[in-house]
Amino acid sequence: MEVLDKTINSYFDVWLGPRDPRVKGWPLLENYTPTFIFSVLYLLIVWLGPKYMRNKQPFSCRGILVVYNLGLTLLSLYMFYELVTGVLEGGYNFFCQDTHSGGEADMKIIRVLWWYYFSKLIEFMDTFFFILRKNNHQITVLHVYHHATMLNIWWFVMNWVPCGHSYFGATLNSFIHVLMYSYYGLSAVPAMRPYLWWKKYITQGQLIQFVLTIFQTSCGVVWPCAFPQGWLYFQISYMISLIILFTNFYIQTYNKKASSRRKEYQNGSTATANGYTNSFSSLENNVKQRKQRKD
Repeated sequence: MEVLDKTINSYFDVWLGPRDPRVKGWPLLENYTPTFIFSVLYLLIVWLGPKYMRNKQPFSCRGILVVYNLGLTLLSLYMFYELVTGVLEGGYNFFCQDTHSGGEADMKIIRVLWWYYFSKLIEFMDTFFFILRKNNHQITVLHVYHHATMLNIWWFVMNWVPCGHSYFGATLNSFIHVLMYSYYGLSAVPAMRPYLWWKKYITQGQLIQFVLTIFQTSCGVVWPCAFPQGWLYFQISYMISLIILFTNFYIQTYNKKASSRRKEYQNGSTATANGYTNSFSSLENNVKQRKQRKD
């Protein structure tokens, strides 16, 4: 394993140049092998997990979901706060910020971004809970692509550009995750579900986040500083891929559902029939949904 690690590291050093010495020896950052193994195991579980659960009863996971989502909400809030205060303390330039001019604030950003990288490993549990609860429809190409790539991308970011212009996307994403994980934590409590109305707006916020990140990253291309340009072009490309996938998800999830509901209303199949509320049909549907829900 040691020989393999040295070989891989030598290739990366040739390809990407010398690493940032400030993260030398940090947990999981010394070698790429652990991150790669975690990613492969994640994909294997995504593939084999639903097969294993096919003939088994779904797990509720209600209690652990509340704790898990609360924990990630607090971690995201901590990262957002620390990134904002670190950027202000270091006097970061919005248009372009290199990785060595923020003084002690740079180290603060690096420490927080390590937790951001590590949080991407924790977030693999999102998918595992879907598998255990047999919510396989939520394990989409977008979901797997996003989770599997983020851990790997941030391993490289942490080794070569662990501060400076790298802060912006992580800051926005941490804020979105405060909203997202608080939503999922509350939705694990059945009594709270009728009061949760902002799921649609979380996806809209994610799309806005990607657009803003592209804009801010592009500023570093137009008004360059010492931050490596290659990383900027890569981030713009990755954000575009997420915009495409998230837009497709938004259309499939919300626009088509709204269109389907309008058609059902016009046909009188769910809401009304000849001017009268179809109470029996609504009651029957509610009973069926309660029977189907296991958690």
